[in-house]
Amino acid sequence: MSAEPVPFKARTNIGRLAFLLIVLASYLFLAAPLVIIFVMSFNGNQYLSWPPENFTLDWYRVLPEQSQFIEGLQTTLITASSSTALVLLCGVPAALALNRYEFRGKGALSAFFLSPLLVPTIVLAVGLVLILGPIGLTNTYLGIIIGHFAITFPYIIRTTLMALLTSDTSCEEAARVLGAGRFTVFRRVTLPIIAPGVIAGGVIAFIVSFDEAVISLFVAESGRPTLPVHVLRYVEQSADAAVAALSVILILFSLLIVIIVERLMGLRTALR
Repeated sequence: MSAEPVPFKARTNIGRLAFLLIVLASYLFLAAPLVIIFVMSFNGNQYLSWPPENFTLDWYRVLPEQSQFIEGLQTTLITASSSTALVLLCGVPAALALNRYEFRGKGALSAFFLSPLLVPTIVLAVGLVLILGPIGLTNTYLGIIIGHFAITFPYIIRTTLMALLTSDTSCEEAARVLGAGRFTVFRRVTLPIIAPGVIAGGVIAFIVSFDEAVISLFVAESGRPTLPVHVLRYVEQSADAAVAALSVILILFSLLIVIIVERLMGLRTALR
């Protein structure tokens, strides 16, 4: 005797429940490391242990006393801000040229601009060392900025291109008809329209540069280590919860940047 067929509505409900469970499991998988780091930052033991036996705020209090973290933070802020400004200065005109003009090799140039997203970071790091070493730019601010420029440039290209593709060019055409020059049209019309995409690309570039460890480790291993490099060295030598406390602060810092962008213009609009 054959079994009764499952009604369509029941199958739909089962499929929906399975989908929700998969989504929930994915969120838990992504959130678990953050929760563990947050809890570990209050660990009262001298060494990392799970689960913590007692809780304390001492690891947050000792962070300002860690001179290597302060020095690394200063270097990271300088290099991340400088590389972000540089990619904005170069990336926005490049994206505008790719969107507005037709020329031979346009597809190849676009692929070249986006290629750092496909190349392993360690390969880029080795290449940068081979290029920057002979000209004396390793262990310098400029060397780190160039390295971070290479990996963050694709982000500003992508977000600016997306903003240009979805923008209405009729306002630009009207401005040109009224006699405005190209630079005036860009400054007074185009840039305000694509500003959300440009700002989103700048924020992403800053966060990527701020967190970059591999290129910083290769390019400035001994001269001017960034904060991620100092964290790696600290973990190799110590097993306390100071790094967990620092990680929580950095996570909150990144979250604050995202919240500010969301409040100012809406993150969905900026990334559209």
